[in-house]
Amino acid sequence: MTDLIVGADGLARPAWASVHDDLREYYDTEWGMPVRDERGVFERLALEGFQSGLSWATILRRREGFRRAFAGFEIEAVAAFGPGEVEHLLQDTSIIRHRGKIEATISNARATLAMRGQDGPGSTLADLVWSHRPARTPMPRSAAEVPTTSPESIALAQELKRRGFRFVGPTTMFALMEALGVVDTHLLDSHRRGTSGLWAADGAPIMQSHTPS
Repeated sequence: MTDLIVGADGLARPAWASVHDDLREYYDTEWGMPVRDERGVFERLALEGFQSGLSWATILRRREGFRRAFAGFEIEAVAAFGPGEVEHLLQDTSIIRHRGKIEATISNARATLAMRGQDGPGSTLADLVWSHRPARTPMPRSAAEVPTTSPESIALAQELKRRGFRFVGPTTMFALMEALGVVDTHLLDSHRRGTSGLWAADGAPIMQSHTPS
């Protein structure tokens, strides 16, 4: 067993998920579990964008603040935010007060709305993200073996940028794919490995994967 910490409950987790109770809870119940609804994917896209350059713990502890500030991440509501809402959010200490990331979240909501009704894997944000599910998932035994990008995350970043999304670089998109269960990067000896139900023990998909557009 490499790069894992066995907790008092006897369960093995990576170091990042073993430091604080909130990170442990997030790892045990949410990270890597499939999220396929549009609002859920948009929320995680926004949070991953805010996380850029910061620790995930910083974002997680402000999650309820983000939800209040961004209308529960209801896409139509966020897309309607204007300059007044931006200035208000810049005074909100319950979130990360970064103008560029705030404005990107609003513009990303508008870009998400613009996707609706289109044909193919770009018909919704969730469909587009899941269309970049790889043919195989990583099989890391140590933290050093966990990738930070992939051909699919690079392709997803390029497609989102083409559609007007911001703060969607390949590393951020790979982190999003991890969080949503599009890939499984749980270490092989972690108690969470394979719990999404989407990947076989050899890294092959259990459910039919999609090919990027």
